[in-house]
Amino acid sequence: MLTNTAKLQAQEVFDENIERRQVPAMKTHTMVLGDGGNDLFAAGVADMDFKAPPYVLDALQRRLDHGIFGYEAVPEGLLLALITWLKQRHGWQVNEEHILRSPNILNSLALAASLFAEEGDNIIVQSPVFFDFYDVVKENHRNLESNPLILKKGRYEFDFEGLERIASKPKSKILFLCNPHNPVGRVWTRDELTQLGDICLRNNVIVVSDEIHADIVFAGHQYTPFASISAEFSDNSITLISPAKSFNIASCCSSFTIISNEAKRKAYQIENSRITANKNNAFASAAMQAAYTSCGPWLDGALDYLQSNLKFLRKELESISGVTLIEPQGTFLAWLDFRALGFTPDELTSFLKQQARWAVTRGQAFGVEGEGFARVNIACTRSTLKTALERLSSAVARLN
Repeated sequence: MLTNTAKLQAQEVFDENIERRQVPAMKTHTMVLGDGGNDLFAAGVADMDFKAPPYVLDALQRRLDHGIFGYEAVPEGLLLALITWLKQRHGWQVNEEHILRSPNILNSLALAASLFAEEGDNIIVQSPVFFDFYDVVKENHRNLESNPLILKKGRYEFDFEGLERIASKPKSKILFLCNPHNPVGRVWTRDELTQLGDICLRNNVIVVSDEIHADIVFAGHQYTPFASISAEFSDNSITLISPAKSFNIASCCSSFTIISNEAKRKAYQIENSRITANKNNAFASAAMQAAYTSCGPWLDGALDYLQSNLKFLRKELESISGVTLIEPQGTFLAWLDFRALGFTPDELTSFLKQQARWAVTRGQAFGVEGEGFARVNIACTRSTLKTALERLSSAVARLN
């Protein structure tokens, strides 16, 4: 918990406007914004507009100053740093032998699809959900089984009856879990995850849990690592973790795959070796170790700033008719409901870009259940968010 003085200092850090176009950032690149998109509110790509923590920058500079960038092993302290972080931050005790390095979380998702489901087998997703889940299933020639979330009084919930029905199909082998959930912002409770885990366990469905947003959880809510609930769940699951979102280092870090089941872990190790996805990057190692050992206070400041941005967004939307916030419990992504404006999905995309000058992720990218919604990244400066909301307010007012 930050003191008032620390909060003021943190706000100054995160209020700094940094021109993302000085580097080929995806968020502001023409491949995302299109030609003539320089003045758009770039809120589509899920990274922060905040400079990485000072300890990370210092660690990268020290590694650069060494001047030799040959092949390297994993630093001795890296896995210990991760283990300590998970224990102290989330109460999850992980065995070092259960941790594998991987290039990124999508790589691990793809490996799970190819290793533990045959072509034509079912992989279950709970839409609307992270769009790359769909690509991984499709590109590995597995069958997508959607068990949509239920939106009830502005809050998304699991459809347990639907999950039981789908999981019981003989060809259902894997469930891709998003915990916390992208894009709807739910931080699943222990009870919810337990009910989901019991269904999967009974039906021999492996839970592959993408927990990249684990550290971005708002006050009053608690992230529960799925594998931490019980030894049985741990044995029937694969957990994907990365500091990419927590410390805004997506382009200079890798990820971790945590597998307690020896047979599943061995299969991953063999496949990693076969496709040579088991090499180490010196800068990624330096950045991740610094993040996990020294950057907790920076993350606390970022969380405080994000919650202030969320409060500001919530307040401003009260006066914008036809736009509703689905209250997030975590992540820095806001799921906005524009259905009351009466647009088709394509019309909504055009309205937001042409009239409000917003570049967001279209809701339909997360599944048909996302039509009429949009995912908006609020990990930006307050001044950027204020300008964006003023534009949206004016654009909606012109409709009326």
